[in-house]
Order: sequence, then C-alpha cells, then structure tokens
Amino acid sequence: MTPARLSLNQWTTRRWSLREAVDGCVRHEIPAIGLWREAVAEHGLAETATLVTDAGLRVSSLCRGGFLTGPDRGLDDNRAAIDEAAALGAACLVLVVGGLPGMAPGGARGPGFSRDLAEARARVADALTALVPYAAERGVRLALEPLHPMYCADRAVLSTLGQALDLAEPHPAAQVGVVVDTFHLWWDPEVLTQIERAGDRIASYQVSDFLVPLPADTLLGRGMMGDGVIDFHPLTAAVEAAGYRGDIEVEIFNADIWAADPDHVLSTMKRQFARYVSGCVGSAEKTTRSTGHEGRTGRRTASR
Repeated sequence: MTPARLSLNQWTTRRWSLREAVDGCVRHEIPAIGLWREAVAEHGLAETATLVTDAGLRVSSLCRGGFLTGPDRGLDDNRAAIDEAAALGAACLVLVVGGLPGMAPGGARGPGFSRDLAEARARVADALTALVPYAAERGVRLALEPLHPMYCADRAVLSTLGQALDLAEPHPAAQVGVVVDTFHLWWDPEVLTQIERAGDRIASYQVSDFLVPLPADTLLGRGMMGDGVIDFHPLTAAVEAAGYRGDIEVEIFNADIWAADPDHVLSTMKRQFARYVSGCVGSAEKTTRSTGHEGRTGRRTASR
C-alpha cells in the first residue's frame, strides 16, 4: 500500500523523461509528483498539464524559481515560473533564493561579485515583495527553501528555517510559505521550534537522507531514507503537529540512484518511506491541502 501523501520529486528519477516519471507514478501507485521547470519546458507546458491531469496526479511543487540576488533579481524569469505553476495547478513554486551577488551555482565568480551577505538577503526581501502580488493574482503560493549552510555562498543565502520565516512573515501565509527539507535542516538545533512557529506557512515537506561521508560534489549528498544519519521521526512529527497535511516529496540528488533502474528506485522509495517517514503521517481521511481547495484530482485548483 502506498501512503496517500507520498510524492515523487522528478529529480529522484532524473534519467526518466517527464512522461516516464508520470507513468512510473501511476504504475507504482504514487499519487503526486514534484515537477522541474526544465523538464516541463522540454515536454511543453500545456502538454504537461494535460498529461498530469489525465494521470490523476497532484503536482506537489514546481521547482524552481528564485536566484533573487543578482542585479535584476531575476524578476522576469520568476514571473514566468509563476505562470507555469499556475498552469500546472502546483501546490507551490519552490524558491531557491540564490547565493552571494555575482556567484553562480557551483562557485564561479562573475561580474558584480560581492561578499556582502546582508545585502544579498536584503535583495531577496525586495524581490519577494515585488513578486508576491503577481503570484497572488494567479493563485500561486511561493515557498522559500532554506538550504544547508554549505550552499550559502552560491545557492541560497537562507540557511535556516527561522531566516526563511522572517522573510515570509510580512506576507500572508497563503501567499508566501516555506519548505521544510530534511537534508537541509536536520542539523539545526532550533528546527523543531521553528517548525512549530511555521504552522500554516509550511508549503512543502521534502525528505531525503544526509550521507556521511559526503561525496566530492556535495550537491549529490542526498540519500534514500535510512541510508544516512537523519532521524526522520521528530521532524515528521513536528511537521504534522504544525498542521501540514500536504504531500511529502522524496527529493534525492545522488549519482548512484540516478544510474539505477528507476522502477527499482521507486520500489525502494516506497519501502523506505513507509519504514522511516509514514509512521508519523496522518491517514488518507485527514489529508488536505494546507492552502487552496481541491479539484477532482486532489490538486490545488489555481485561479488564472
């Protein structure tokens, strides 16, 4: 039996095309999928919306917008991402906010590089203020994702859930939420307190394990639940106690998992999710979206 709130983040089976990932979810009775913009663009936005709807899947998230610390704050690309999330009926648009100004993902310094971390965070706040009305008009919830501190310089100047909540709080919870990702937040001694504080701002709960030792490319240090060092029980229990009843995405970046047979990956994912995560998860009868209302497939129906 597959837990009613399990979602496959598309990058977990990266070798699959979007259609193959959707078919895999149906075949393995996984009721939701987290999509990536690159794959949606390759398949076609309208075609993807039809494919997912016809398969009866919920879109638990669209990844990703963000990278808001550059000179232009990436506003045009983020507005495009908001439009895509609306068309897909995604529960949220995940925002990876960006690193230091002029620092590309992976660490290459470009024009305008600055070490001013406070200024970078101020740019995120300014860009968020500019984007929220546009997203609200389209029924899209923005979800700030704090990343592990090792990614602060080049990917996300938000490293704790508390920092993400501080930026979200000037805006209505239905418009700006946060992502709780176990890989990024398990280490934080304040994480359980901050999850309680988050309450209805939790827009997405993503799970994967933290491998030790990390690989040379630390971006690929996520593992299948149970293969690393994270204790999922208190984190999941806290997210449930905070009132989150949305889908729970398994999002894994791992070269060995990407090279494996995706059907085997999904079988393992379901087994490990049941063993390490779903014991704290509410029953299907209690499953609701944390925001929005339900369409016939259970997806949040976005206003256009």
